[in-house]
Amino acid sequence: MKKALTLLIVFLMLVGLVQTVGASTPGQLLIWADDTRTPVLEDVKGQFEEEYGVSVIIQEKPFGDIRDDLAIEAPAGEGPDIIVGAHDWMGELIANGLIEEITLFSEDKFMNAGIEAFSWGEELYGVPYAIEAVGLFYNKDIIDEAPATFEEFKELVINLRNSDKADYGFVMPQPDPYHSFPFFSGFGGYVFGTDANGVLNPLDIGLNNEGSVRALSELAKLYDGYIPNVDYPTMMSIFTAGDAAMMLTGPWAVADIRAAGIDYGFTSLPTMDGNEPRPFVGVQGFMVSSFSENKILSQLFLNDFVANEDVMYRFYEIDDRPPTFIPAGERASEDPDTAGVLASAEFAVPMPAITEMAAVWSAWEDAISLSLTQEQDAQEALDNAVQQILRTIEEGM
Repeated sequence: MKKALTLLIVFLMLVGLVQTVGASTPGQLLIWADDTRTPVLEDVKGQFEEEYGVSVIIQEKPFGDIRDDLAIEAPAGEGPDIIVGAHDWMGELIANGLIEEITLFSEDKFMNAGIEAFSWGEELYGVPYAIEAVGLFYNKDIIDEAPATFEEFKELVINLRNSDKADYGFVMPQPDPYHSFPFFSGFGGYVFGTDANGVLNPLDIGLNNEGSVRALSELAKLYDGYIPNVDYPTMMSIFTAGDAAMMLTGPWAVADIRAAGIDYGFTSLPTMDGNEPRPFVGVQGFMVSSFSENKILSQLFLNDFVANEDVMYRFYEIDDRPPTFIPAGERASEDPDTAGVLASAEFAVPMPAITEMAAVWSAWEDAISLSLTQEQDAQEALDNAVQQILRTIEEGM
């Protein structure tokens, strides 16, 4: 097998000598990555080049351009072999035949949430490397520890309102489906169900099931005088001023909280009826182009030179996003903020990666707004939202 692989690589190299660089070329790997990931890949590529005698070119691109450029350039024969991207690009990329299935040799060393995010049915389409999810910040000068159950959470929110310790027990941005989803999932709600093959079913919407209605009803009760209905900047102002005991958001807020001198902790939301809340998780990783001339080499590079503790930890050192590779995550968890994000992400749900998700956000946001302002009860607001989402999806099918 090793001999056959070596012969294949030599053949690809010979073919590559008469090809141009700047597109996937047999025997020469081309990787599209943004400026954050490029330095680590530049360090890694030398080991691959030395071992296999195959050159690796890292082409730097703005992260936001990679998906659109792949869609245009790959079918024209001008795309790369490997891209860095987000898991929620996957539905569009698979639907357009742009990315390839991947065999990951060390799948058991990755967090389930990372593997799940890059899975489509039974197949894996990416090597996850970084993960992020919202969690609960709490001010240690106001409360000693975060609540363990939703009942404890409610009691704190009610008792701390206008107390001598704080103005508010809890703040989060609204109307905001992304931040609200952990409450929905904790009580049994979901966005899309799955079909018999494990693929998301856009016509199975769980935003008005019993759990979703319970979640929005519970929030609406607390927003009736106990939680302020504020946007993200105002939420941050309240928490960094020391006027709230708890805040729900992601690790991107850490720098501002530290700058404000808040003595904080970061952990997951409390259980709800005994269930772990499941926030949306965003995962970034590496994908192989379906138009690659080097699919075997690409998988070798990712499996042998990227999916290991040292390289995954180096990505973390540069980017601060917690690693999904478990050994690297354990090293990174010496930082309590990273440990908190990984704990919150452990039960997280990947952001739905199908294009029909675009039909969900606005209608869901309207339902949250109408309910939290007490203009509609949760059942009515969510029923209307789901009807609107289904109508939009069916019109587009």
